[in-house]
Formats: sequence, structure tokens, C-alpha cells
Amino acid sequence: MDRWKGRVALVTGASVGIGAAIAKSLVQHGMKVVGCARNVKQIENLAAECVSSGFSGTLFPYKCDLSVEDEVLSMFSWIKVQHQGIDVCINNAGLALPEPLLSGKTSGWKTMMDVNVIGLSVCVREAYQSMKGRKVDDGHIININSICGHRVINNADAHFYTASKYAVTALTEGLRQELREAKTHIRATCISPGIVETEFAYRLFSQNPEIAEATYKSVKCLQAADITDAVVYVLSAPPHVQDGSHPTSSQEHGIRVSVPPVTRLQHHRLGQPLAVFTPALPELRSTAIPLSSEGSQTAMNIYTQKTSGYASSQTVFWL
Repeated sequence: MDRWKGRVALVTGASVGIGAAIAKSLVQHGMKVVGCARNVKQIENLAAECVSSGFSGTLFPYKCDLSVEDEVLSMFSWIKVQHQGIDVCINNAGLALPEPLLSGKTSGWKTMMDVNVIGLSVCVREAYQSMKGRKVDDGHIININSICGHRVINNADAHFYTASKYAVTALTEGLRQELREAKTHIRATCISPGIVETEFAYRLFSQNPEIAEATYKSVKCLQAADITDAVVYVLSAPPHVQDGSHPTSSQEHGIRVSVPPVTRLQHHRLGQPLAVFTPALPELRSTAIPLSSEGSQTAMNIYTQKTSGYASSQTVFWL
């Protein structure tokens, strides 16, 4: 993480849960972090905590509603004036509302799309333009997705949210393709957790908090620190290591290794290393040794993808 010291990161949804944990960790690693959310007071408290802890970086709270494009654009303008621009964009903000397909309110569907899809996309666009305008070629865009972006669970309250997360999966792959076409070394990463014990379920089931409590008690949940570990790992990966989650037609040259920064994602049950990578060989198009998930086990797939010297990364892990 040394190369990121003094550089600027944007973390959306930084007031609580995963976003707060990521923002705090990046500040601890010496980055200037703009943390945005609608409830900026909690970020201000976190910023004060970072100062009292003696962290080498700085957290800058910013009040922003990602469902309002003008507010997002104003935030990026402020970042440009105050910090010249951003080098890392972590799209963590997201929400789920209990609005089933057969009986849900259109307003709830629109809210989820505005934040989870449109707001994320605006941040991606503006982050890329910020990097491009300053000739930053080693930036990183990380989308915090969900297992719901890869699997439709049998819960009516989560179906529309799931659709929005499938969109994030598609958007990240589209971003990867566009970055490669642009011949940039800016990376794009998609991190898809399973159940993480945060305030998320309590917000989803605000009318029935006992459901949220039962959900978190039903399995040994991931913690926000586990997702933070994944973020730090992908930011720390050297240029010749590219991570991915797509099928592969070749397993040649594959090497299985255990990478300490992500061993926490082994998560209670799997006794095998979770990280897999291959050397970035010039002739290599796609190589992998995938790890599988059975039942309630947790796994993480990482593999190298390199084409014409330009590639970007994706990471997926799940319950």
C-alpha cells in the first residue's frame, strides 16, 4: 500500500458498516480519503477517531446524496478544487428495500436503481474522467457488489435489489472492456460479499427487526473487516497480478498460493488457501485455478487475465 500514501480515494456510503471500515483502513494506510454519505455527522465522528488514533492519512467528510446527480457532480468538483482529483474510487453505497416484483412500490424500485446503479455509474464516469484528465494511469475503481449480483435467492423482498446488483456485475465487466479499449492501466474490481454483519439487514427489515437478527444468527457472517481486507489486497496487488472471476478455457501455468492479506476470507470453514494467481505472461489470455463453494462454505476465485498488455481486475467471494 506504500504507493497509495498521500493519494486521494473516494469512498461512498462511508458513514457506517463496510464503507466506514474501508475509509478508516485507507486513512490508516496514509491515504487522503473523501468519505461521502447523506449522514455526514457519522463520518465526522470517524474522522475525529482517525485523528485521535494518529493515522497518517486524513478523512474528509462530504455530505452527498448519490441519487441526485447534481450533488455527485458538485462533490467531484469540490474534490478537484481541494485535492486535484481522485486516484481510487470505491463505490460502496447501496441499499435494499423490501419491494417484491408482484407487489412492490415503483418509488422503491426507482430509489434502488438511482443509488445502486445510476449513482454508481456516475461516480465511475467522473472518477475515470478525473484520472484521465490528470494522466493518472494507475488508478483503481472498486465496486462493492453482492452475492446477489451472481445468484437469485428465494426471497421476494430481495428480488429487485438482486436485479440492481446483477447490473453492477454487468457494469463492472463493461468497464473492464472499455478500460482495455482505452489502453489504460486503470483497474476495475468487483467485490461480491455474502452476508456481512452490518446494519444492512436491519434497514431492509426495518419493520421487522427480528428478521434481521435471525438472518445474522443463521450463519457465521462475514464482518466489515473481511471486505476491507479484500479491498486492501486488490489495491496492493502489483501490476503483473490481475484478478478475475470469469470462466477460463485454460489452466496452464496456474499456481496455487496463500496470500496473507486475504486469508480471513477463508471464513471459518474452508481449510484451503483462497488465493490463486498466475504470472502475467505476454502470451497469456486467461488462466485460472478456480476454488469452488459447496453448501454454506465460503470461497474466493481469483485468476489472471491479460490481453495485449492491458488488463483490469475483478474479485468475487461468497457464502
